[in-house]
Amino acid sequence: MDWFLGLGIAGVVLLALSLIFDGVMEGLFDGVGALDGIFDGWLSLPVVAGFMSMLGFSGAIVMGTTELGAAGAVALGTPAGVATGWLAYRLSRTLMSDRSGAAPGEDDLIGAPGSVVTAIPVGGYGEVLVQLAGQPVKLAARSAVPVARGTEVWVDEALSPTAVSVRPVER
Repeated sequence: MDWFLGLGIAGVVLLALSLIFDGVMEGLFDGVGALDGIFDGWLSLPVVAGFMSMLGFSGAIVMGTTELGAAGAVALGTPAGVATGWLAYRLSRTLMSDRSGAAPGEDDLIGAPGSVVTAIPVGGYGEVLVQLAGQPVKLAARSAVPVARGTEVWVDEALSPTAVSVRPVER
């Protein structure tokens, strides 16, 4: 039973180390001929740690509560370890494919309200303060008509990541 507890504790320690050394085991097999791409996350530290921990702790429970012995503990602990490793793999893939934190782009500027910080002359550039994703962003701005400082504007077009074309808001 002590061996199984040691295996479970080693798995927990490995899981803690995976927070520090993320991606080390996957990197060991990158570009190795026939092994390239086979594992794709299955040898990640969280997966191996989950397998080891569940095998060790479930084996210790089987050893302590039944008369099956070490072979029975391994036989019952292995499927539990495989299931936990699979769950860790699926959870990590789900978290890594989450794209909800995408940064706003140029297209998000179009239609954004703002106000002129530096007057915009015809044919030249001024500056506007625009609210983008709830944050104030200061951008260079052009306009077809002269726009005075403090005027409310709408963004018509994103000329570049740092420059926009605006029009005054008519009320």
